[in-house]
Amino acid sequence: MNIQVQPTPNPNALKFILDKTVKSEGKTSFKNPNQAKDVNLAAALFDLRGVDQIHFFQNVVTISKFTFEPWDTLEPAINTCLESHLDDHDPNFQEHDPELERRKNLPADLLQIEEILDRRIRPGLQGDGGDMSCVSFKENILIVRYQGACGTCPSSTGGTLEAIRGILREEYNPEIEVYIAPEE
Repeated sequence: MNIQVQPTPNPNALKFILDKTVKSEGKTSFKNPNQAKDVNLAAALFDLRGVDQIHFFQNVVTISKFTFEPWDTLEPAINTCLESHLDDHDPNFQEHDPELERRKNLPADLLQIEEILDRRIRPGLQGDGGDMSCVSFKENILIVRYQGACGTCPSSTGGTLEAIRGILREEYNPEIEVYIAPEE
């Protein structure tokens, strides 16, 4: 198995790019072991000391770690875990996707914002092992929540947020404000 490890803008997250698919459709973030209990690969990764969050997207597994655990010991353990469990992993695992349900009922203005984010913002976030979701939009104030590596990335509250604001002000409404929702 070929595993390439790449850094992300978040010093506490690494991307493990595999030569096999881990998620055939969509993306999945596991924020705790309970969420991962039905996906053996994710559950095994959570068994490693220091793993905080896991994000599956296509052939990429992004691991966010607690700051106390050094990458020197965690990275080799993650590689071993991936090598041991990937052959038995089903990339077609199904889960209830609340994002699909949520988008079915969105008003036209928020759908337009989502389209802009899908086109201009999310590919970059996903390339760095993360993503974002829109929590609410009222009175021209958009509240977003970061996912995966973006959730604990220091640049998410600065440069990334400013880029989101700038793009939405350019393409949607020059008066829009964008804020980050607190962690769940």
